[in-house]
Amino acid sequence: MPTLLLIVGPTGVGKTELSLRVAEHFGCPILNCDSRQIYRGIPIGTAAPTEDEQARVKHYFVATRELEEDYNAGQYERDALALLEELFATHEVVVMTGGSMLYADAVCNGLDDLPNVPTEIRKQVKEAYEHGGLEWLQAEVQRLDPDYWQIVDQQNPARLAHCVELCLTTGKAYSSLRTNTRKERPFRIIKIGLERPRAELYARINRRVDQMVKEGLIEEARSVYPKRRLNSLQTVGYRELFAHFDGEYDLNRAIELIQQNTRHYAKRQMTWFRRDKDIHWLNANDDYEKNLHLIDTLLGADSVQEAYH
Repeated sequence: MPTLLLIVGPTGVGKTELSLRVAEHFGCPILNCDSRQIYRGIPIGTAAPTEDEQARVKHYFVATRELEEDYNAGQYERDALALLEELFATHEVVVMTGGSMLYADAVCNGLDDLPNVPTEIRKQVKEAYEHGGLEWLQAEVQRLDPDYWQIVDQQNPARLAHCVELCLTTGKAYSSLRTNTRKERPFRIIKIGLERPRAELYARINRRVDQMVKEGLIEEARSVYPKRRLNSLQTVGYRELFAHFDGEYDLNRAIELIQQNTRHYAKRQMTWFRRDKDIHWLNANDDYEKNLHLIDTLLGADSVQEAYH
């Protein structure tokens, strides 16, 4: 069977370079599964693949949507599966990588069939959010579904509102509705996780934020500031700078908060990924040849268990 090779890990761990080397090794393209890199106009703050990186390997789902477009995991699932059907006609292996856990799960497992939210409840949550802001949504998710609070992007109002809507609709915690029942796919899926010691990862995150600032993150955020209410911009890096532009705190504090919130996001990513027992973890400090050999072994084995025993 053709193989989808999923490479995951927390933000800043080094997924981009490993994915490039793996894709070059197999002569295959890369499918991006980052929910923010899919948008145009914000490459610095989303750490999107650079022009040089995209010249090395063909990438899909990078800068393909306008900021004003609504796009979600369900749409990504449909689009990615249709593209994979085309790509597997000419490639035995395709690499998919990114930090958006829900996007990766949508392709690998399929999304749960959740009940429709009544218009009245959606209106109720929307009005409460407009009145109480992000803080209200955060408090409601913590109250209604503390388990989901531990893994959700706590700065993403769309995800938080979706949780609140479903909790109010069903009277149950959203996390209890997520059955994680795996849908059959016409391809094999092998999951690779990249990890580093926490202190090292956090130091890399701090340095990367500093580098983003040097590369023009502040100017990029100013260019999209008039669109700051869009869901596509409700993410770490932009929210903190928008607040700075609004006079809530100075630039140094904004940068500190970007670093802090990115570290918190990385911690939530690892919490999510650690629950997936199908992920085989590689050490990001090992040389690429060693990790490529391990991946080759995985692809050649009849099972993951065979590859490591």
